[in-house]
Amino acid sequence: MASNIPVSIKRIEPNRIQKRAVRESKAVQFLLITAALIFFSLVLLIPLVLVFIKAFEQGAGVYYAAIADPIALKAIKLTLLTIAVVVPINTVFGITAAWAVSKFKFRGKNLLVTIIDLPFAISPVVAGLIFVLLFSTSHGLFGPILNAWGIKIIFAPPGIIIATLFVTVPFVARELIPLMDAQGTAEEEAALTLGASGFKTFWFVTLPNIKWGLIYSIILTAARAAGEFGAVSVVSGHIRGLTNTVPLHVEILYNEYKFSAAFAVASLLTIIAIVNLIVKNIADWKIQQQTKE
Repeated sequence: MASNIPVSIKRIEPNRIQKRAVRESKAVQFLLITAALIFFSLVLLIPLVLVFIKAFEQGAGVYYAAIADPIALKAIKLTLLTIAVVVPINTVFGITAAWAVSKFKFRGKNLLVTIIDLPFAISPVVAGLIFVLLFSTSHGLFGPILNAWGIKIIFAPPGIIIATLFVTVPFVARELIPLMDAQGTAEEEAALTLGASGFKTFWFVTLPNIKWGLIYSIILTAARAAGEFGAVSVVSGHIRGLTNTVPLHVEILYNEYKFSAAFAVASLLTIIAIVNLIVKNIADWKIQQQTKE
């Protein structure tokens, strides 16, 4: 039956059907967009605005005092230290893993991708408990070795860094793998054919093509590292002024009914989230521009 339909009808009919579908679904589109905007406002926009309203509820002086408090500053410093260690390590790992998965064919590729996704499947609290079982000096698997060397990981900054490193492992790799897959290997092969070394090929060919995706993934990793609560809560011990990061400090302030101070410190994490959103949109736009070119 399909072979008896004229070619002109075959070409025109799908377009007519598509236009008709678009024309008839205007009301549905309006309802869907309206529902999405309402949901976005209730779940995301209004809570973000309320954070800043509550933070400045008692004035700018209280806001500044909450952030300038010595214990809050120590929590901020520990959070920044964690970010400074975790982000470079995960960036190097993510680029390496994405390069290997997208540019080469080898046995165990699917296994590597599964391992990269593992932190997404494991609850952060469970991850924290795993590290306690490994590195606790009292009953951990490596406890005797750590005691012999006088190294303390659990209930200390190293444990917080390791736990944060685990939960943020996938972000750079999972952002770059589909991007590098879509770009293919033609440009790299051409550079190698012209005599470029592997390092020069990566630096002058691959890196410029993935820079916006890389920037976004780095920001995303930093944001998750700053806001991580579950795994850090387990391994930190909640020692005020020593092992409390910003999210843990916010929890303590809130439990002590210091709501304005809690929201003031929480606003720092909100600002990171807003910056992350802006960078994401810029990166998405730049990637689309590169794809069109």
